[in-house]
Amino acid sequence: MPTVRAREAKLDSAADKASQCVGESAAIRLQHARCTAIAKVATLALLTATPASHAASKAPRAPHAPAFRVDAPGIRGMTIGPIESACHPGKGYGTRAYEDTLDELTSWGAGWVSLTPFGRVGSLQGLGVDPTFEVPHERNRADLGASIDAAHARGLRVLVVPHLWVESGDWRAKIDPDTDAGWAAWSASYARYVLSWAEVAERHHAEMFAVGVELRSWVTTTRAPSFRSVIAKVRQMYHGLLTYSGNWDDAADTLIWNDVDLLGVNGFYPLADGPDATLESMTGRAQAIAKELVALGSRFRKPVYFAEMGYTTRPNPAWNPWEWPEDLGSPSVDEGAQARATTALLVPLVDAPGFAGFFVWRVYADPHDVSQEPAFGFSPRGKRAEAVLRSLWKRPWAGERHARWPALAVDAEAALHVDHGRGAAVREPGRQSAGATPSERSDSHERNTGSPRGPR
Repeated sequence: MPTVRAREAKLDSAADKASQCVGESAAIRLQHARCTAIAKVATLALLTATPASHAASKAPRAPHAPAFRVDAPGIRGMTIGPIESACHPGKGYGTRAYEDTLDELTSWGAGWVSLTPFGRVGSLQGLGVDPTFEVPHERNRADLGASIDAAHARGLRVLVVPHLWVESGDWRAKIDPDTDAGWAAWSASYARYVLSWAEVAERHHAEMFAVGVELRSWVTTTRAPSFRSVIAKVRQMYHGLLTYSGNWDDAADTLIWNDVDLLGVNGFYPLADGPDATLESMTGRAQAIAKELVALGSRFRKPVYFAEMGYTTRPNPAWNPWEWPEDLGSPSVDEGAQARATTALLVPLVDAPGFAGFFVWRVYADPHDVSQEPAFGFSPRGKRAEAVLRSLWKRPWAGERHARWPALAVDAEAALHVDHGRGAAVREPGRQSAGATPSERSDSHERNTGSPRGPR
């Protein structure tokens, strides 16, 4: 269609202009990284499965054998929000509209999508998780499976991230069942919920699965051992890469990093202490953040990535970014401010050694449905921030050369077991990995205010 082609040409032109924001020194680093990217072609071919390979079989993978290996390219990802409401048929996961979103993201240069099914929690007492969200749970599970398959058919890799929606409007990080008995009941209910999604991720060969999102009261406290038990149960069912999404201000205090394969951070960082911050000052703040994340990854010898990141389309979005725009009165739409904040945060990170990439928060399952979020919301679609992402996603990153992906390869004989404490692969003496060459073996509007986190 002429209008679509015209829009694509306009955004590609804008992307070229947006790349100038990177700065001359970063451009030189990216050019240098382009040379090293050639050596990654074989690895990229291994990771990017063809549609036929995904459709041929849904058989379970061998234990501890994710379809991933070391030296993976950086994550160029987008979170696709669900539209599960029965009032919006044909718009959610597993629909033709969702496939339109996948096609758009592929044209942007995305290599990953993050899918976020939800479960309901009544209050911060944590009395249990109701897996039914808007429509029956089994229907949502079937739709998610179809969505994973559709992404794979387009050469996209998939992260599945089960979320919790707290009905009281509070932040899930504050869930506290209080007593030992309460925590035991909560842990059992949560395990049932997350395992129901891990089973779908395993059956449809999603490449990565998140065992939790922003569960601060659980994973940064003396209650963390019970969360490790949940992770162990997930590992028995799901054999891809496991991750957890910690909030930006508690990632250093999270106690379960040794139990997962990648360190996920929800990177809704404040980059300004007041209004009208310059791109230079915000970039300086982001450079300090990059150093912190590199140190975190080095500490655990695992890759770090943004499981979520993004800024709203309003003036000064990097100043107190956790404030929901609707609570600020009637904010104006400021595409330039969103684009500058996005550029300031991401440019230093993609050049940081060991940083594995990012997922942007977010677009929705139907790209044409504007009912899910106001114009001043997070979505970069059709805005200047889209041009920034196109520019970043279509260029190699200096940091890709140093990211420590878990050294795991498919092993049909299950001869490979994993020391999750070190994030390293250990092969039994005298065993070879079947089929592997030597080189291959080398929230709708969630309102959470008053907390230092990214709003929904």
